[in-house]
Amino acid sequence: MYYEYWGLQKPPFDNVPDPTMYSDSHSSMENAIAETLFAIDEGNECIAVIVGDVGLGKTLSLRIIIDSLDHEKYKIALVTNPDMSFIELLKEIIGQLAGSKCEERRKIDLLEKFNKILFDTIDSGKKVLIFIDEANAISPTNLESLRLLTNMQDDQKNLFTIVLAGQLELARRLEHPKRANLLQRIGTLSRIDKIESEGLLKGYVETRLKLAGGARQIFADDAYGFLWEYSEHGVPRLINKMCKLSLKAGETNEFMQVSGEVVRQIGERFRHLTGPAIPKRKPRKRSDGEVVAQAAEKEAVQASDDHGALSVEAFKERRRTKDAEGSQEKEIIAEKERTVDVPAPSLEERTLKNDISVEVEVGGLKFAVNIPHHIFKQAQSSTHEHRMKIAGTLAAQIMKKHEELVAAPSVDPISMWSELRELIAGKLK
Repeated sequence: MYYEYWGLQKPPFDNVPDPTMYSDSHSSMENAIAETLFAIDEGNECIAVIVGDVGLGKTLSLRIIIDSLDHEKYKIALVTNPDMSFIELLKEIIGQLAGSKCEERRKIDLLEKFNKILFDTIDSGKKVLIFIDEANAISPTNLESLRLLTNMQDDQKNLFTIVLAGQLELARRLEHPKRANLLQRIGTLSRIDKIESEGLLKGYVETRLKLAGGARQIFADDAYGFLWEYSEHGVPRLINKMCKLSLKAGETNEFMQVSGEVVRQIGERFRHLTGPAIPKRKPRKRSDGEVVAQAAEKEAVQASDDHGALSVEAFKERRRTKDAEGSQEKEIIAEKERTVDVPAPSLEERTLKNDISVEVEVGGLKFAVNIPHHIFKQAQSSTHEHRMKIAGTLAAQIMKKHEELVAAPSVDPISMWSELRELIAGKLK
């Protein structure tokens, strides 16, 4: 193996998020790790965010943070590819936290299960942590769903912390005026930049060589200027690639040291790859169907910025719904004006069931909630956390029974569930 030629015990520059190869020569990365650990452990924050351009070490930062935590205190889920529907994202998170594949398919059932995991984890003396890498791949709609998910926190402390790591596009989305509510819930927002100087780059390279078992100088002094230049002035992923190929070239040619000329030749090889290599082709003629589809997608992207950040597929579905059932706006207005009164059970019925009947009103709808007598008494004498757990379960049951609560497209099930939970919890005191 090429690294053995240089007296190394393992590859020093593989582009994998290996915490054992961490070099403390990258100050912005160190700061991001420290701030996020504070947000999780001491700050008790709801959301922490790490942003940075490609190749700067966001994934490695998450791995180091996870390895630095006391796993006796936390139950952890790590999502590495969040480019999925919110249902699938929630299933992935629940599956990791529960230790088994989640088979639930309905959003209401998933929220109920997630709520149960939160309180069971708190009861066991731990806290839930959710890490999401490549968070720039999360759709605007799912970002809003994650914000609403944070409504499931306790009044007195956060039951879980979400850590988002993504490219700078994520920061731009979070700073959008439409997501002000989400931005306000972020406890720490850290940015990872390039390695700051040629001197720190040299420390980075030498540290990784030492961690791999190196005991002598392998890169000549004149190599570091070329590494700085061809790594776009300090991008760790490019530094690793340049160093790895330079070591291989040195081994192939039986050099005693990697000189600046070796690094320069490797760098020029990749610089030439950025130029035009394949002549441009004339665009093929598109069918009418393709033209229509592309126009719909373009219109959906515009709707994403102006009307609630819908995905392309969601926008197409909404158009189909409008064509079949008429104006969506009229449906929403009609839904808001509709009031469904669910009659409370009679005293005789309550006596037979041995239930306590309480009335709640949400979204203009009134409901009589029947609570088993022993559950009501247990809630009155229990802790606040246990009372919220009971209220969450009852809220989910109401939403299953009365689907009209979330029939309107404008109603978010998470917000509805959270509001019901708070109302029921107030009746349980």
